[in-house]
Amino acid sequence: MKVTQTRLGILGGGQLGRMFIQAAINYNISVHILDPDADAPCKNICDHFEVGSLSNYQTVYDFGKDLDLITIEIEKVNIEALEDLEKEGVIVYPQPRIIRLIQDKGLQKQFFKENDIPTAPFQLFNTKEQLIEANINFPYIQKLRKDGYDGKGIKKIDNSNDLDQAFEQPCLVENWIDFEKEIAVIVARNENGEMKTFPMVEMDFNPQANLVEFLISPSTYSFEIQQRAEDIAKSIASSLNIVGILAVEMFLTADHQILVNELAPRPHNSGHQTIEGNFTSQFEQHLRAIFNLPLGDTRSITNAIMVNLLGESGHEGVAEYKGLEKVLEKDGVYVHLYGKKYTKPFRKMGHVTIIDEDRQKAIEKANFVKENLKVVS
Repeated sequence: MKVTQTRLGILGGGQLGRMFIQAAINYNISVHILDPDADAPCKNICDHFEVGSLSNYQTVYDFGKDLDLITIEIEKVNIEALEDLEKEGVIVYPQPRIIRLIQDKGLQKQFFKENDIPTAPFQLFNTKEQLIEANINFPYIQKLRKDGYDGKGIKKIDNSNDLDQAFEQPCLVENWIDFEKEIAVIVARNENGEMKTFPMVEMDFNPQANLVEFLISPSTYSFEIQQRAEDIAKSIASSLNIVGILAVEMFLTADHQILVNELAPRPHNSGHQTIEGNFTSQFEQHLRAIFNLPLGDTRSITNAIMVNLLGESGHEGVAEYKGLEKVLEKDGVYVHLYGKKYTKPFRKMGHVTIIDEDRQKAIEKANFVKENLKVVS
């Protein structure tokens, strides 16, 4: 397949697709987007934009039947359509069987168990009544098996009073893990089996939105810990035989065990800093992987801090970026706005990457950005 003559389809036209297109432009790839939102961030920068449901079989099938290669920027897509397109010769990466696995957190957990991948102890339940009858020791985490994303579909159950608010749908329950840090490794694998990992990153989460708010790359944990995390990510990618990018979110416990939390078979929020902070960005690496090109250099260029720009609490309407000029006065500050017209509390509206050869100075500037750049209405 000639990269520069390929019609590439992306299911989803949000910020991940937008940043992927920015990388694909350099290779003259014709990008086609399907998204349910008529004003999706990709709308004005792709070659072809189609409004339609990602979960409807016929819509996804009709979108993809004349394309050469299809990828995703969100997992909630119609798998049956992708499977049929794959049978008819359309290349789909990541493979539909992998997307099906990722769509169900219960299947993900069972995959971890079957492949000796370290993860928190868990149980699966079909109903809220089954969960209550199981009389599990508190506290624990309840996750919907399907349709949870960006911090949604997750509850911490601290005591019996919280059970009133527990999910009714099929779920998995994980033991509460007393972790020291949330970490992530992004691994890429192409059709030839070549694999490369980006350096391990450390993440801090917004406790209200349960979204990554602050990310530091590269990590300052020991080489042994970082190597273990990268080896786990490679092991998962190999077991899946995935083609494309795979983000592996993990917990580092107080006694420095590493437990895998969740997977995302696409570019991920934990890799946005790679655009300025690494020799190859996660978006170009995903492109290289799905086109079976040699994978790029994943080394860090310098210290990089990523700050998510979330809509402020109490603000809903046309977005305004208060403090933009102030943060741009700082050296090494790179602002990425996602082209979303409307803001609402905790909506991902953009991110900022701060780079500096001095790690502490990068952190100080990141805190300055966090305090001074606000998404309001």
